[in-house]
Amino acid sequence: MVQMILRNELINIYKASKQESQNQDFRQNKDKIGEYYFNELKSWLPLSKKKGDSAFQVLDFFSGCGGMSLGFNSISRDIPFFEIIGGIDINPDAAKTFEINFGVPGLVDDIVEISKNKNNLKKLLKKLPLYDKSKPLIIIGCAPCQGFTSHRKKNWNFSDERNTLIGKFSKIAIELNPACVIMENVPELLSSKYLEHLQEFKDIFTKNGYFVKQTIVNAAAYGTPQQRFRAIVIAMKHNFKLPSPLIQERSNFVTVREAIGHLPPLSPLKPSTVDTLHKCANHRESTLTVIRQIPVNGGSRPKGVGPKCLDRVKGFSDVYGRLSWDKPSITITRYARNPASGRFIHPEQDRGLSMREASILQGFPLNFRFFGNFDSIFKQIGEAVPPTLSTALAVNVLIELTSVSLKENFIDFKTSVDPAGEAYSSVMAGIKNRRISF
Repeated sequence: MVQMILRNELINIYKASKQESQNQDFRQNKDKIGEYYFNELKSWLPLSKKKGDSAFQVLDFFSGCGGMSLGFNSISRDIPFFEIIGGIDINPDAAKTFEINFGVPGLVDDIVEISKNKNNLKKLLKKLPLYDKSKPLIIIGCAPCQGFTSHRKKNWNFSDERNTLIGKFSKIAIELNPACVIMENVPELLSSKYLEHLQEFKDIFTKNGYFVKQTIVNAAAYGTPQQRFRAIVIAMKHNFKLPSPLIQERSNFVTVREAIGHLPPLSPLKPSTVDTLHKCANHRESTLTVIRQIPVNGGSRPKGVGPKCLDRVKGFSDVYGRLSWDKPSITITRYARNPASGRFIHPEQDRGLSMREASILQGFPLNFRFFGNFDSIFKQIGEAVPPTLSTALAVNVLIELTSVSLKENFIDFKTSVDPAGEAYSSVMAGIKNRRISF
C-alpha cells in the first residue's frame, strides 16, 4: 500500500518535471521517497534503461567511476527522471568504469584544457551523442579534494593548482545554463582558508540568478556504513531546501557487521573463487606479524608493535587498527588497501580489506562493475561519492526542482552551514559526537 502511494506520488513528480512552471509541493514525502530509493539501490543493475522521455539530463565532471551519477541513475530505472549523458575524468580506468556501468561516454579529458575557450567546450559536447540543449541539465562537479584536505596543514602557506579547478568548473558550468549544479568536496572547502574558492563559485552563480547553499553531511546519516563527512554545495534557479539526514540517531547507523559480516572468510593468499572483487592485498610477512597482534573488533596497535617511528609521533592511533563490527567504518580512502595507512584491518581476520568490502563500505551495490587493476580499483572506490549518499542527493534535487519555489527570504537554518574557522578537522570530533549528525 505504501509503495503504491509512493509510486503515484513519483508519477505526479514526473509529470510536474515536464512542466515549465512549478505550482505543487512534493516536499512532505521527501524522506519516504529517499528511504524507498535507498532500498532500491541494492538491486541496481548496470546499463539499466529508462522507459520514455527523461525529464532531466545529467553531465558529470570529475566523474571518477561514477559514484555521484549512480545516485541519479538509480532513481531513474522505472520512471525516467534523470538521463546520464556522460562523465569526464582524467583517469582512464575510472572513465572506462563509468562507461561500462552507464553505457554512455566516459571521456578522458582535463577540465583545465576544456576551460581555456568555448570551442573546447563545444568539442566536448559533440562527443556526447545524448546531449540535448533543449532539456534541463544537471551538472555534477566533484573536483579533486587533495588540495583542500586538512592533512595538508603543513603546506597551507603554498597554493595548490587543484584548488583553482572549482573556478574553472564554475565558468564551464554557467555556460551550459544548468537547472542545478552540485559540488561535493571535503569539509575544508568551507573553511576560511579556502573560502575564496567557494566564494568564486557562489559569485559566478548568484550573479547569474541562482540560489547557492552549502552544508556538511555525514554519509553515515544517509545509510552509508562509514563515517564520511563531506561538503555539499548546490545551486538552483529558485530557492530550495538542502537534504536532511535519513537516519537521525547515531545508534541506527549501518554498521560494518551489517554491511560486510556476511562475506565469506578470506586470506591474502587465497582470494575468493566466486567473487573477483573479494580479494585483499598480498601482505608481507612483517605486516602480517603486526596484524596478528592487533586485538579483534576495533583493536588498536599496541605500543612497541610495528615500526618504531609510530611510537615517536602522535596522530597515528588508527594506523594498523581494526574496524569495529558494531560501528560504521572510518572514511574509506584510496589507501584502504593498506593496513599501514589507517584503521583498515578486518575486525577479526588477519588481513586488510578486500576490494569488495571497501566497495560495500563505500555504498556501492553488488552489481556495480569496476575496470582496472587492484590499486586502480581501490583508488576509484576511495575517491568516489558514496552512491548511498548520492541517491539521497538525487532525490532531494528531483523534489526541489519539481516543487514550488520557496520564498526568497527562506533560510535553511537546520541544514545550511556557514563557513567556519581555519579548518573543519578541529571541530570534527564535536560534530561526530552530536546526537543528530549532519
